[in-house]
Amino acid sequence: MNQPSELRQFLAQQQTRRAFLGRTAQGVGALGLASLLNPALLSAATATTARKDKWTGVVKPLDYPQKVKRVIWLTMAGGPSHLETFDYKPKLAQMHGEPMPESFTKGKQIAQLQGAKLLCFGPQHGFKKFGHNGTEICELFPHIGSVMDEICLVRSMTTDAINHDPAHMFMNTGSQIAGRPSMGAWATYGLGSEAEDLPGFVVLTSLGKGGQNQPIAARQWAAGLLSSRFQGVHLRGKGDPVLYLGTPAGVSREQQHDVVQAINTLNAKHDKIVDDPEISTRIAQYEMAFKMQASVPELMDIKPEPPGTLDLYGCQPGDGSFASNCLLARRLAERGVRFIQLYHKDWDHHGGVKEGIKFKAQEVDRACMALITDLKQRGMLNETLIVWAGEFGRTPMSQGGDGRDHHNAGFSVWLCGGGIKPGLIYGGTDDLGYAAIENPVDVHDLHATMLYLLGIEHTKLSVKFQGLDVRLTGISGKTIKDILS
Repeated sequence: MNQPSELRQFLAQQQTRRAFLGRTAQGVGALGLASLLNPALLSAATATTARKDKWTGVVKPLDYPQKVKRVIWLTMAGGPSHLETFDYKPKLAQMHGEPMPESFTKGKQIAQLQGAKLLCFGPQHGFKKFGHNGTEICELFPHIGSVMDEICLVRSMTTDAINHDPAHMFMNTGSQIAGRPSMGAWATYGLGSEAEDLPGFVVLTSLGKGGQNQPIAARQWAAGLLSSRFQGVHLRGKGDPVLYLGTPAGVSREQQHDVVQAINTLNAKHDKIVDDPEISTRIAQYEMAFKMQASVPELMDIKPEPPGTLDLYGCQPGDGSFASNCLLARRLAERGVRFIQLYHKDWDHHGGVKEGIKFKAQEVDRACMALITDLKQRGMLNETLIVWAGEFGRTPMSQGGDGRDHHNAGFSVWLCGGGIKPGLIYGGTDDLGYAAIENPVDVHDLHATMLYLLGIEHTKLSVKFQGLDVRLTGISGKTIKDILS
């Protein structure tokens, strides 16, 4: 087919000196580079190849036997108090209202309480024993308590950051520096995805009540220095799941596919000239968006789920709740999505922590149990890793009389699923819940363990950036072998 004169003129204009040198420099050196970098990122493929070549990851073969195929990360945004959830401290209850011993806090990093009079603030709710091991957790979480024998509770988590955005950044990317890839991006870059018509990394968000609604920036699920094809796709629980994804009025699906093919053909011709990795990404994303027009509405419609399933989660179709998002997470997992991250907001209890935790328990307790139960009933729990975590914890000292400040020296997270020892309590904080003193775990350790369960050695998954090998775990991190089955 003859090219239109406008297209020939456009292509001729792209024959810049840089493009010419870039093209003529290809050869043996380019083949050597391609053996180090993923060929898909070099964008040397035609549009046809780009459409047919599904991203299958750079970790080949796997470094370890794969324990899980996917991750569901339940992010409690705002910093849940470990002292009103999973870490009972009777000594703190005894010292309620007394001055916090200086030996705990002197010279330590404190967020908003720096320089203030520090008073002990006892647990605001009772704790009960659950499971065969009698694990004590807050009595407001009986549903999670009912599946405590499936859960590994880590009471010695620590983080480097003490304010929300950098703490989220650190928990998601292993760095407080913006621009690094998120955990979900690393997972899909390393392994690809089994989903045919959905992204490999999907994000769902929900609002709660009883706390401060801290914003969550989209950079928390960005691909950073990786290709943008690995960034998380945010699906909204209400309204259009993805903005501007629907087919325009008066345009048939066949017509729209013709447009996508034409655009991808032009992009492929341009890519041959300029060798820009983002053009390959653009081609792949046009194809994915076209597939998602059919797959996303079906995914988001939970009305066909059996009434018993909706009752288990305690949700209603289209309500945008954390419970609905947990059900959607199971549906995404069934469709082969590699990394699913749920954000539930309003855990920031600088004041009113007693009432605030009640609201939070009502919103997440039943849904967390339902997700674990549902996956287990379907035979999927042993190939799924569930992680429940905030960006940090809360202080054992009071703020404003009835709240707690940000705290990074010790808090609780829990894990469940394939490769994890069920019913285990790992690590611990001191008598007042201030610092992790038994088997401390940092964010890099958590990331290394998650990658290990996916079959990846964390020290090997890296990319070159500005002359350095960048990886999720930075220059540290160790797999927490004691929590692995």
